[in-house]
Amino acid sequence: EPLVADVYDHERMDWAMQHFRPRVVLHAAAHKHVPLMEQNPSEAVKNNVIGTLNLVRACQAAEVEVFILISTDKAVNPTSVMGASKRVAEMLVQGLAPQSRTKLAAVRFGNVLGSNGSVIPIFKQQIAQGGPVTVTHPEMRRYFMTIPEATQLVLQAATYADSGEVFVLDMGEPVPIVDLARDLIRLSGLEPGRDIQIVFTGIRPGEKLFEELATDQESTDRTAHARIFRSRIEPPDPDTVLWAAHKLLNLARAGTSPTLLRRAMFDVLDVLEKRGSRDQIDTAANAIVDPDDGDDGSVSHDLPLPIREH
Repeated sequence: EPLVADVYDHERMDWAMQHFRPRVVLHAAAHKHVPLMEQNPSEAVKNNVIGTLNLVRACQAAEVEVFILISTDKAVNPTSVMGASKRVAEMLVQGLAPQSRTKLAAVRFGNVLGSNGSVIPIFKQQIAQGGPVTVTHPEMRRYFMTIPEATQLVLQAATYADSGEVFVLDMGEPVPIVDLARDLIRLSGLEPGRDIQIVFTGIRPGEKLFEELATDQESTDRTAHARIFRSRIEPPDPDTVLWAAHKLLNLARAGTSPTLLRRAMFDVLDVLEKRGSRDQIDTAANAIVDPDDGDDGSVSHDLPLPIREH
């Protein structure tokens, strides 16, 4: 039975979970387009952060057994709004898990070949049109896996979920995007540089040359599956990460400019990563003042309290 819904609509999420009563929820809904989220950080906050929180709460209320957040390698040392929003979402899962009867966990991995937005269909279309094939940078590298690999590993990781784990999938070695473009041109019976030109367009806002699956401070443990690892990340205080999410939402709903909201996201995330206090979250969020709108930077706290399980 198909259902169209917005994860930001908490009432709709509550109804869906109560109506369908699933045992396992795989949360893949997110705004994933990096440059678009740089221009629209308020939507990244509402969808990627608060949408995750809404769905976690709905799952808890409906006594769902397992909730898995589909995360991304862009959440590691994020340089983009999208990556920062997904890292806050990971921290919500980590922070809420110890007090939750629903088992909460996140699975972090890279790009999936053939999925929406994948470079493969774009390159194929450009080749079919006679080129050029556009690559952002000659040194750009990305992790890739196929759709069957990704789905099977996520489902396997769900069986290991217990209390706020962040699972990391073995993606193999990162692939140079320009090599991928050259291979596809040759597989089409053409020669790169002669029949089809490759044009470097420059790194887009928020993008990195190299993605990572774990920070230098994170260590990983093996699981029973050779390609699934459990990252050792200290969970944040649940009240602090909820406070941070609410602060960011208030800024997003207040019409804060993209530049200032982006800065607030990274400042607040920095406090969370350092396991700072609510007062430090307040300082980071309230420092965002737009001199053009006369706002004093204050933030309202009219959001409902989270569902807490005992």
